[in-house]
Amino acid sequence: MAYGEFAYFYDEFNGEADYQALFRYVHGQLCEHGVQDGILVDLGCGTGDLTLMLSQAGYDVIGVDGSPEMLSVLREKADELGIHSRLLLLCQDITGMELYGTVRAAVSTFDTFNHIGPAEQFEKAVRQTAFFMEKDGVFVFDLNTPYKHETVLGDREYTIEAPDARCEWYNHYDPAAGCVDIRLEITDLPSGEVVEEKFREYTYTLEYVKQVLDRYGFTFCAAVDGETFGELRPESQRWIFTAVKRYTQEEKQ
Repeated sequence: MAYGEFAYFYDEFNGEADYQALFRYVHGQLCEHGVQDGILVDLGCGTGDLTLMLSQAGYDVIGVDGSPEMLSVLREKADELGIHSRLLLLCQDITGMELYGTVRAAVSTFDTFNHIGPAEQFEKAVRQTAFFMEKDGVFVFDLNTPYKHETVLGDREYTIEAPDARCEWYNHYDPAAGCVDIRLEITDLPSGEVVEEKFREYTYTLEYVKQVLDRYGFTFCAAVDGETFGELRPESQRWIFTAVKRYTQEEKQ
């Protein structure tokens, strides 16, 4: 899934996201596991607030996203900060990405890996991340939980109001497929123009995610609540994982 026109409204509707808290946790995990600098890839970087924070923290950041519109917004932000030359932005599908070298760390936030599915596609994305990861490289990523899909999204409808736009959000939950189909109708209030986006999110059990990480050479280190960054709860809506790569591809071969 790659956002189209919704990219230009994304920041307006995501205003409640606490990027500072997210950055502190992600940066803390990277440093705790010995990655304080070097090349880092942000998978599904979107409009790039976290991408830019990581770049400003001293990492050489590659931003990967399947949406040229999202990358366009990120490029404008980087230009405004005067750091565009320090970023490499790649419009690629994560399941088949080419990074042209290895990285010391990978991060992925705001449900990117939920959008990569079903399970075989999710595993391809983890495998491709592992392929470009150095030994002892750190992978920090989040996932919406089964609880959120079933209880919070479900078959519900939402209206999200922003100063210049309104989003009508429609969900359909399919428990057999383990996914939620989502349709957005976004109205640009000044012009009255309406655009529509459709996408699907898949969810997986905690144990399955750990098994996939192990299968592709990652040692699972931690999973915490992706909103409070504290202990997991039955009603946690997002998990955030930390894993460390056990070997290089050359060693595996």
